[in-house]
Amino acid sequence: MDAADFSAVLSEVRRFVRERVVPLEVEIDEKDEMPAEIREAAKKMGLFGFALPEEYGGLGLSMYEEAQLMFELGYTTPALRSMFGTNNGIAGHVLMVGGTEEQKAEWLPRIASGDVLASFALTEAEAGSDPSTLTTRAHLDGDEWVINGAKRYITNAPLADVFMVFARTDPDAPRTRGISTFLVPAGTPGLTVAPKDHKMGQFGAWTADVYFDDVRVQASALVGGEAGLDRGFGTAMGCIAHGRVHISSLCVGMAERLVDESVEYARTRRQSGKLIGSFQLVQGLIADSMTDYYAGRATVLEAARAFDAGTDTKIGPSCTKYFASEMVWRVADRAVQVHGGAGYMRGVAVERFYRDARLFRIYEGTSQIQQVIIAKALLGEAARG
Repeated sequence: MDAADFSAVLSEVRRFVRERVVPLEVEIDEKDEMPAEIREAAKKMGLFGFALPEEYGGLGLSMYEEAQLMFELGYTTPALRSMFGTNNGIAGHVLMVGGTEEQKAEWLPRIASGDVLASFALTEAEAGSDPSTLTTRAHLDGDEWVINGAKRYITNAPLADVFMVFARTDPDAPRTRGISTFLVPAGTPGLTVAPKDHKMGQFGAWTADVYFDDVRVQASALVGGEAGLDRGFGTAMGCIAHGRVHISSLCVGMAERLVDESVEYARTRRQSGKLIGSFQLVQGLIADSMTDYYAGRATVLEAARAFDAGTDTKIGPSCTKYFASEMVWRVADRAVQVHGGAGYMRGVAVERFYRDARLFRIYEGTSQIQQVIIAKALLGEAARG
């Protein structure tokens, strides 16, 4: 995107987030629902397709540009980003990475416009950070694939129009092989979405279990066609690597908001007749948080540059996701500490972000999984003993 156009997009999104979404944060948290007018405004702004190619109606942002956009979106409730995050991220990228030209032409324009909401159905009860152990299966019956299994914690499942479903198509293949991806429209007989999960935080962002009981789809639903058979694991890992930089950027945006909330509170709150900002221990908490935020922002931008260049699509995404998710948790904890008792009260922004931030250390691969990925990539055979 032209630099001037991209700058205009960032400015528009910043105004939208700070003037329209931030004032609704308490309502979104209490009702566990994103207002319809915010969803429609996001569609008109092109936010359902910012990472998708221009030829399919998206904005075609690079990873570096996407990271900067996420800094702005991360400044408010993560439910905003979650509303269109799967379209741009792990679900939309399934088609970008592995889809046939026909599948891209059929689905990507509608996903980019927001007319279709896509979900990424990979995680299972016993296959989370290591999806190679998934047990959902699909077998060919004539010219149809029959899918059986269950998925857990699937983002946007209650609202989804189509699911990117990962299933084992060759039970005798090694764990990371024999997995394929299927396009399964919502409403397909045998597909059931459970009631939405009641989570610790990130209210307004819905997840749910999804069940497949003899779900039948045409052979054309196999992502990538015959060439995509048994390539689902590689597709998933490519999508998740992009998602790790994406989530890292969101963490940085939230850290910026938490620093701002801490600074504003320390500037106005009095204790023992003094502004608490005059207390050096409070100053230390804020300085540490600003340093964390500054380092996180630099780390994400460097990882995004390398991702765009294709020079690092594995260690960089894991390093930045590990650092940024742990970083925002530290910043959130300090923000509550700066606020004291007020920071533990519902309705106060830092209390809400404290709950919201906890999830970042879990999804898109836990911090422990990132440690393993980084160490194995560096150590090679030595990591295997």
